[in-house]
Amino acid sequence: MKTWLNNYFGFTKREYNALLALFGLIALAIVTPYMYDLFFFKEEGLTDFDRNAIQQLSIIEKKEKDRNYLNRKEKRSFTKGSLFTFDPNSIPIQAWEKLGLSTKQAQSILNYRNKGGRFYKVEDLKKMYAISPQLFERLQPFVQIENTGLQDKQKNNITIKTYPKRELVIIEINSADTIKLDEIKGIGAAFARRIANYRDRLGGFYKKEQLMEVFGLDSIKFEEIKSQIQIDVSMIRKININTADFEALKKHPYLKYKQINAIINYRKQHGNYSGIADLKKVLILSPQTIEQITPYLQF
Repeated sequence: MKTWLNNYFGFTKREYNALLALFGLIALAIVTPYMYDLFFFKEEGLTDFDRNAIQQLSIIEKKEKDRNYLNRKEKRSFTKGSLFTFDPNSIPIQAWEKLGLSTKQAQSILNYRNKGGRFYKVEDLKKMYAISPQLFERLQPFVQIENTGLQDKQKNNITIKTYPKRELVIIEINSADTIKLDEIKGIGAAFARRIANYRDRLGGFYKKEQLMEVFGLDSIKFEEIKSQIQIDVSMIRKININTADFEALKKHPYLKYKQINAIINYRKQHGNYSGIADLKKVLILSPQTIEQITPYLQF
């Protein structure tokens, strides 16, 4: 080839060697990128999506391995345990371990018993964190609980309180004291005090539905007690609208400060009120407010 190049192109030996070296450099420049990609993996080519996908796959794979490990561990513990009839209220820690529980799990059950905890029915075992649903299903056929119910509670000095059944009574609530109000079925001492306090602020009840204005006494409670009460409207304490001052009016829960000032100022400017029609001329008083306070006013 060298002779042919010399004859055809007239290259000298030095020119031939230079040309050969040039071809070698060109070939190296072309091949190098492919060789780099082949032997050196460029992590920079990965996108953020690719990295996140790889990371999630690693996490999922680890969780799956951990889950399989725990399942195998629990199955091994089931296999180790031997089954026999037992009373969870009396067996010692060694018996729990024979059933397949670890020492820590068995001790947690004994701690529960030592604090006064008892198993009254088989399903009570589900309350224990140490007993998984799978373990409960395995042990359930072998649980035999004795001394349950009232006899067992009496043996442990647990006093069971019994309350006499309340007979339905009819109470007049405008005159009843808290002791009498407490006789209403569904009304305890706390509600009796609240009813009495609110009644004193009002001056008495003129209809049963006003009881739902007592704090905490909702419509459900009202339906429970309404048949046990009656109202004597003659017991209502009246307010003389023509002589009452600000202090006397502000005690009433149906009147606000601005309304009281308007009532007094109108009276000063126009004289005494002769009836509800005059009260309606006080614009700040809504029809609803006038309807609420009417039973408590006298002129």
